[in-house]
Amino acid sequence: MADAQEKNFTFIVGEDEAGMRLDRYLAQILPDYSRTFIQKLINTGKATIGERHTKQSHVLETNEVIALVIPPPETSIPQPEPIPLDIIFEDGSLIALNKPCGMVVHPGAGNPSGTLVNALLHHCRFLSEIGGIQRPGIVHRLDKNTTGLLVVAKTDAAHRSLAEQIADRTLKRFYLALVSGEFEHNEGKVDAPIGRDERHRERMAVNRRHGRPAVTHYEVLKRAHGLTLLGVSLETGRTHQIRVHLSHIGHPVIGDPEYGKEINAVLAAVSDVHPLLPGKLKKVKTQLLHAARLQLLHPDSGEPMIFETPPPPHFQEIISLM
Repeated sequence: MADAQEKNFTFIVGEDEAGMRLDRYLAQILPDYSRTFIQKLINTGKATIGERHTKQSHVLETNEVIALVIPPPETSIPQPEPIPLDIIFEDGSLIALNKPCGMVVHPGAGNPSGTLVNALLHHCRFLSEIGGIQRPGIVHRLDKNTTGLLVVAKTDAAHRSLAEQIADRTLKRFYLALVSGEFEHNEGKVDAPIGRDERHRERMAVNRRHGRPAVTHYEVLKRAHGLTLLGVSLETGRTHQIRVHLSHIGHPVIGDPEYGKEINAVLAAVSDVHPLLPGKLKKVKTQLLHAARLQLLHPDSGEPMIFETPPPPHFQEIISLM
């Protein structure tokens, strides 16, 4: 019987994916894994097409069925690595930092090193141990390609306090999201349960039969030329919640590789724009979603604390051209 941690995926190649290399297709549809890791799986026989082993350079055809097995991760102790950190605040109990695009929060399958945890272990001697050996100090997470604020616990007491604040919603997270389409109303909420997509198990989706409750609030900050800049806050913290909910209501995050639209489709709906905007949008490689503000109570003193950080320069440039 397969190990409980083994992951099995099945994909059916669509018309839009026909002509792609197998390794590129799998790396795109499974963004939490590196392309190098995907190639290793293919080369070791973990990927099959029609029950036949194949090569990473295989060119896909419409309706081909791909089966992929990801073995359980090897348990190892993360090692300190001298990776720069953008620290906003630090004391004896916590660290608030600005996570860059492309950084995975903690080690896992396909990402054994180069993570935020590896950087934190190099930066400081002690971190909370509540999350286990692979997630020291980690209280909450951001997707690999989502930028912005994270708070890390340096002590177990701080970890428990911050986790309780997340549970009772006194720790508040505010995001900026640039989405396709213009909203009719200035504010609203999405109340729809999220669970595994029943057709594509590696993705999340609104799942009314098996999903967990999820509520996302949004307000329009700027709308122009077929785009909308939203301020988004969460009542719950489901995997990919903002991206899934905004896609569900027809306004996916620009650049989202899993739940969004192709950039050319976005551009087709954009009109009367600044001449530089289409070029900037074409250069977007991943979702324009940024954790801009974090509000919490200090775990020791109970003092209210608010941390803020602006979105990355390319995100700011696009906003300025709207």
